[in-house]
Amino acid sequence: MLAVIGGTGIYSIDGLKVIEEHHVETPYGNPSAAIIRGEYCNKEILFLPRHGSNHSLLPSEVNYRANIWALKKLGVKQIIGLSAVGSLQQEIKPGDLAIADQYFDFVKSPREKTFFGQGLVAHVSTAEPTCNALADAISSAGKTCGVDIHRDKTYACVDGPRLGTKAESLFLKSAAQCDLVGMTNVPEVFLAREAQICYCTIGIATDYDCWQEDSSQHVTVEQVISRYGESLAKAKTVLAAYIQGIDAQCSSGCNVALSSALITPIEAMNDQQVSLYKVLSS
Repeated sequence: MLAVIGGTGIYSIDGLKVIEEHHVETPYGNPSAAIIRGEYCNKEILFLPRHGSNHSLLPSEVNYRANIWALKKLGVKQIIGLSAVGSLQQEIKPGDLAIADQYFDFVKSPREKTFFGQGLVAHVSTAEPTCNALADAISSAGKTCGVDIHRDKTYACVDGPRLGTKAESLFLKSAAQCDLVGMTNVPEVFLAREAQICYCTIGIATDYDCWQEDSSQHVTVEQVISRYGESLAKAKTVLAAYIQGIDAQCSSGCNVALSSALITPIEAMNDQQVSLYKVLSS
């Protein structure tokens, strides 16, 4: 089962025939919104708007654990995220699409970033945090519909909700050698790995953040929104092409990520911990 997590401006998917809405209870509270099960391009998928159906949640207010947990409970094996991003590199122009293969966690606020803790210990490997097979399949889908997608890019995740300073932008671009900047993919990408779900984000570049000398190029909300529509249409075209194609067959070990990560012996877990682990490892 594929799930699509929609970011800014993506609160529904045109052409998605709604079958039912899921209101999933999780140990972590409520997901961002009801999860839609529907038919899209003759295949069944799930859809969840990351910021809520009316964009009522700041990046720091999104209940990432509840979102990923709910999708896992509904049988999701793959997640494709759609996210507005700033470009930190000249060659990634506003309007371009890019796939983040690596992540730089620059989040300093206390977001809950793991399902583990409180007596249940695991350390998943995130050296390669996304699913290579899923990224390859999305890239191939782009080629079939004439949409080029930048690959092998690093996404820096910041707190928000404010837009960054020029010093921060230059640090992420030069010192951290990042290519994209956004506010939401951490801890989403890492929670997906803990839940043994293949994960990949299609980043929709809306601006050059604020690293350039030309202040007219510095990101504003007005700039993001005005440039977003056409690029979003390209991303949805790629998504449709992927769904109509052949499902990616994971070769990155996403679906067995916990097999070598668990430290706490199962026999030492209480009933609640066993229940939690069974969901994540299923």
